[in-house]
Amino acid sequence: MTKITLVTGGSRGLGRNSALSIARRGGDVVITYRSQADEAAATVAEIEALGRKALAFPLDTGDIASFAAFAETLKAALAATWRRETFDHLVNNAGHGDLTPIGTTTVDQFDRLVDVHFKGVFFLTQTLLPLIADGGRIVNLSSGLTRVSLPGYAVYAAVKGAVEVLSLYMAKELGARGIAVNTVAPGAIETDFGGGAVRDNVDVNKLFAGMTALGRVGVPDDIGPMIASLLSPDNRWINAQRIEVSGGQAI
Repeated sequence: MTKITLVTGGSRGLGRNSALSIARRGGDVVITYRSQADEAAATVAEIEALGRKALAFPLDTGDIASFAAFAETLKAALAATWRRETFDHLVNNAGHGDLTPIGTTTVDQFDRLVDVHFKGVFFLTQTLLPLIADGGRIVNLSSGLTRVSLPGYAVYAAVKGAVEVLSLYMAKELGARGIAVNTVAPGAIETDFGGGAVRDNVDVNKLFAGMTALGRVGVPDDIGPMIASLLSPDNRWINAQRIEVSGGQAI
């Protein structure tokens, strides 16, 4: 049976690359997007060009009140497109960067980071648990910034650290259903994350490249295929792990 993966924030960046990598390995994909419907449609078209099925739905992962309706939409789509009541893999990828020093962080910035990166991950997963097949997989995205500090990312890194702990508890509590849960922590990657600083700012790019054993910053193709591989049967015994994918950053 073809595996179905839900990738939040799958219209761009690492989510898009993960969705395409999963499709290249023979999986079907549902992606979510917050506002860029055109980008989501283009990603769906690319997946379909690979011969796989794909759907895209809007979802703000910081809007917890919307999750029940989203689950009903997803349930109907699974039945209509795949004639199934469940999907197999959940990749909690959606998020945003907010460079905000401790001394000037506002309550709104703090709350938004917590809502999207921690509460959203917790309650979206909770809401979707009845739709995740036994023996499935959950991948939660974290960050290399939980291990190496960078001024201005205190709140972002702290909520990602919370996700890493949450992943351990998910793995423990969902193990009876055969669901494996892992955290993937990318290092510095050339995407539009954080305003595209790593990709577009030459000085920032050189800074992180100099910190990395392999001598460069990452690109989306360093992350998406790894996530797709983690979801494959070859890695069925990997569970409750934080896997940093950084090229050896700050070692």
